[in-house]
Amino acid sequence: MRLRSLLFAALVAAVPMCAQQTKPLPVGQWVNMFDGKSIEGSGWKANENPEAWVIEDGLLKGAGPVSHLFWMVEECEDCEFKAEVKVADGANSGMYFRTAFGPRFPKGYEAQVNATHRDPVKTGSLYNFHKNFESPHGPNEWFTQHIIVKGNHIVIKVNDKVITDYVDEKNTFTKGYLALQNHDPKSIVWYRNLQYKKLAK
Repeated sequence: MRLRSLLFAALVAAVPMCAQQTKPLPVGQWVNMFDGKSIEGSGWKANENPEAWVIEDGLLKGAGPVSHLFWMVEECEDCEFKAEVKVADGANSGMYFRTAFGPRFPKGYEAQVNATHRDPVKTGSLYNFHKNFESPHGPNEWFTQHIIVKGNHIVIKVNDKVITDYVDEKNTFTKGYLALQNHDPKSIVWYRNLQYKKLAK
């Protein structure tokens, strides 16, 4: 009888915690997406090859086989997503938004991260929609990429300079997760100060 009482008490105590975890994030406020200590504890989940993502000196580092790391806390409809990024020479990465959790290269929008990779589409591009062929930063150099998506209007800034200002007439992707890309085993990328802001509809 005492065991049943203890189990019931534990269940009741867990309810507020679950409710807190599923509570929608506030509108119009920046939310820190990574605490520099735990990948899973910050709400991130790899679609495959989780070993490709590690914490190094408080930074989130991608290096190894193809992997996409999804922030599973909340899906983006209208939102802002920004981070400080450093990409190695010859490396390729990306910041995904309104993307579906799934294997390999997921469906969704991608803001390219690429200084010197052989792919001619460079940082600040909206991959498959708007191409930028001149990187606004060098390899092994910290920069800020800031994505603003409102309806079918997408803006991508690098170091506060607008690189992409695009209206997707087809409104291809309307809702989905935010994610980071580790493109290939030869690519290395670092992320810090990852932030998300939900926008009012």
